[in-house]
Amino acid sequence: MYILNPTNITSRFPFLNPTRGVPKLQFSKILQQNKGFREGPITKMAWSLERCDERSIESRSGNIRPATEAYADEAIKALKAGKVIAVPTDTLYGFACDACSVEAVNRIYEIKGRKHTSPLAICVGDINDIGRFAVTNHLPLGLLDNLLPGPVTVVLTRGESSILEKSLNPGLDTIGVRIPDFEFMRMIARGCGSALALTSANLSGQPSSLDIKEFKNLWEHCSFVYDGGVLPAGREGSTVVDLSIIGKYKILRPGSAKEETVSILEKYSLLEEGAAGCLFISRFKS
Repeated sequence: MYILNPTNITSRFPFLNPTRGVPKLQFSKILQQNKGFREGPITKMAWSLERCDERSIESRSGNIRPATEAYADEAIKALKAGKVIAVPTDTLYGFACDACSVEAVNRIYEIKGRKHTSPLAICVGDINDIGRFAVTNHLPLGLLDNLLPGPVTVVLTRGESSILEKSLNPGLDTIGVRIPDFEFMRMIARGCGSALALTSANLSGQPSSLDIKEFKNLWEHCSFVYDGGVLPAGREGSTVVDLSIIGKYKILRPGSAKEETVSILEKYSLLEEGAAGCLFISRFKS
């Protein structure tokens, strides 16, 4: 008789392996105690995209996919076609679409039941992409590289050269920009060659989602829902900071990384703006 030991069981039947399907998460320390300012992005989250059990995820629903490199092209095609998809980030699950598609942006507002007066942020793949959509030349050299990628939304002036549609956040001359520290999101943003409109995956006014099951009632409104597992960052969302005024900053939402963000800003000699400063709208999250 052949007796399977635990190693044999998990190797012959990988679906019994309790670690399979769980994204590998690694946190880098943001500030080293007594070591001064560390060069590098804050709250680094390195997700392993290869360990997701694709068969078990895909079987749950016809439009559910694992947030892995193998499905990035599919997501990019959907976005370029003007579709809305649900995606994991380094903070919350979100709805994403092409920020330059008026129809797709309107669709996100419809899905969430959100007022058009509440602005959407955009997501890009890399630091160098930000200048296509917002003004950055007034910022200290290296500042954005230390804030991003990570759980921070930087609010910047759109500028005359911005290629964003004027219909995105009408009446506002600023735009919130994210580069989530989640490789799947960065891959699809790069592949689209445009900015993605990004907002939390929930009905407006309801709690944000850390698991795709928490917005199951909205799956049918998305072309695809990409599953990255249960997100560990909590429901605070990203820290939103206004950097549109030279030499100043204003925290618009504390979020999950306020202390780390402020520490970096002050290392670059930025001063906190008074209560009468410019706004991006505190309703950003929902």
